Amino acid sequence: MYLPALAAICFFIFYPFLNGIKISFTNWNGFSQTYDFVGFNQYTRMLKDPDTWLVVKNTLLYGIGSTVLQNVIGLGYALLLNQSIRFKNFTRTVVYLPVIISPLIMGYIFYFFFAFQGGALNDLLVFLGIDKINALADPKINIWLIVFVNTFQFVGIAMIIYLAGLQSISKDYYEAVQMDGASSFQQFKNITLPMLMPSITINMVINIIGGLKLFDVIVSLTGGGPGYASQSMSTFMYDLYFNRQDAGYAATQGVFMAIIILILSLAALVYFKRKEIEA
Repeated sequence: MYLPALAAICFFIFYPFLNGIKISFTNWNGFSQTYDFVGFNQYTRMLKDPDTWLVVKNTLLYGIGSTVLQNVIGLGYALLLNQSIRFKNFTRTVVYLPVIISPLIMGYIFYFFFAFQGGALNDLLVFLGIDKINALADPKINIWLIVFVNTFQFVGIAMIIYLAGLQSISKDYYEAVQMDGASSFQQFKNITLPMLMPSITINMVINIIGGLKLFDVIVSLTGGGPGYASQSMSTFMYDLYFNRQDAGYAATQGVFMAIIILILSLAALVYFKRKEIEA
């Protein structure tokens, strides 16, 4: 029964990845029928390219920043919605709703909010008598706006996973420690967090992988600009392949990105799995 799925994975994932590794050792332009093998020249070029380290820094910021915010905010939402409050189901729906929207569309929605000309934010600032800001063109601001938009869109996934984890914790644990006079913080520290470790592991790994692969939001929100200031490794590869016609170098960047994602996701998985055992 699993053979069709295994065949699809091999055809659509493993084969393209192995073919990408092969192309990373060539000077292929992405269109011609012929190309030459150039050995490790593309990898040497990549390590010497200052743009590489700029997009790596941005990629790590998107991955780690989104992961931290999504988990902290998602856990906060889950703790709130696990209580007996009014409009609980409505709130949960509103928080999760952005997940079903295309990231590209979500980026354009926020583009029209932050745009310098005609953006809702600047219209509000002008109305209040405050100077307009060009947030999307400021390298010190736009990378954080991308993190914010990605967090806003996908925090609902973290919330649902944490909420499922919270609802699986037996109330007997809390009743026992309440009889011993444990405070709310002590209950959270000694019962909730340890029992949530499987949910934390899932969320951390999913968020890290998703944040490091960020593409759509960047394209629609800033286009990677100004210059390469907000490029991620994904958008940098796209630019190399389609705009520069440098497919061999783009494949090299892709292999490097795959290695970074593999190392960070495995490190997170191993670390939090150990925490589950300790808990």
